[in-house]
Amino acid sequence: MPVNIIIDNSVIELYNSIMEIVADASAFLAVVLNESDRNWVINKTLGWKIVSPEILPYEIGNALIAVRKKSILNDREVLKAYDISQRIAVKLVPVKIHDAIKIALRFSIYAYDAYYLQCCVENKLPLISLDDRMCDAARNLSIKVVE
Repeated sequence: MPVNIIIDNSVIELYNSIMEIVADASAFLAVVLNESDRNWVINKTLGWKIVSPEILPYEIGNALIAVRKKSILNDREVLKAYDISQRIAVKLVPVKIHDAIKIALRFSIYAYDAYYLQCCVENKLPLISLDDRMCDAARNLSIKVVE
């Protein structure tokens, strides 16, 4: 006798939330710039849908310009790295900026870092980051941090 399986929106929402993870700019840059943590980030995110706040491309651009100012990359390499970062599949989502600023004030962190934490809180998702301070704040907010 066949069994009827009903999949309602709550099951789909649960499945999607289990398979999503918030990645910050440090994780993206480690991959794009072939940093020492590159393989760790790739291995830890395999099979996951990457989610980030809408500010991600701006933060990546800003970080790449900072690297350029240190003469680590030339102009062409900055543009190439940015283009590569934009080919990584990521779902960009809005966050409640007011609430993120509260997080930034509470933990004395940059607002940009707090946007990722707020993204985790709003979407009930774990975080992957190479920023120890952000990870500490995440744990204090009961956000699961990928180790």
